[in-house]
Amino acid sequence: MTTLEAGSFHTGRLAILPLRVEHAEEMAAVLSDPALHTFIGGAPATEQALRARYERLVTGSPDPAVSWCNWVIQLRDAGCLTGTVQATVATTDEGGRVAEIAWVVGTAWQGRGIATEAARALVGWLGDHGVRTVIAHIHPDHQASAAVATAIGLTPTGQWQDGEIRWRLVRESRA
Repeated sequence: MTTLEAGSFHTGRLAILPLRVEHAEEMAAVLSDPALHTFIGGAPATEQALRARYERLVTGSPDPAVSWCNWVIQLRDAGCLTGTVQATVATTDEGGRVAEIAWVVGTAWQGRGIATEAARALVGWLGDHGVRTVIAHIHPDHQASAAVATAIGLTPTGQWQDGEIRWRLVRESRA
C-alpha cells in the first residue's frame, strides 16, 4: 500500500486542514493552557518548539510502512484554529491498515463538540483510505476524551499502555 498523505476534509462547522509549519504561531496560543497537559504530561510548547515539531511531522515518517497524518482544526465561520487531530497509519503484515489517532482542542473551544466532530470526520476519512482498525489511547481519568471516543464508535479494550487504556474500533472491510 502507498503512503497516505493528509488531505483536507470538512464538516458542517469545521475545516480539517493538513498541518503546515506556518500553523505553529497560532497553535502555540491555542495550546497554551497548562491544563491541556493534565493527562498527557509536559507543558505547553513555545512557538519555536512547535515549529520544530511541525517541521519533523510534515517531513513524514522515515518508515515507508507508516504514514504520519496531521491536521489542524479550523472553525470555518470564525476562520481560527481550535486544535489538532492526527493519525499514525501503519500497514499490517496482511496488507491492511491500522491507525492510532489522537485529538486535542484548545481550552477556549472545549465543550462545543468540536473534538467529537473532528474525530468522527477523521475516522470517516481514514475509512475512505482503507483503514479498518482505529485505536486511541486515553487516560482512565480523562472523561472528556472517553466521551469523544465513545461518540465516534471506539470501545475500551481493557488493555493498558503507558498508563492509558487502549480503545479500538474495527470496521468491516468493504467488498
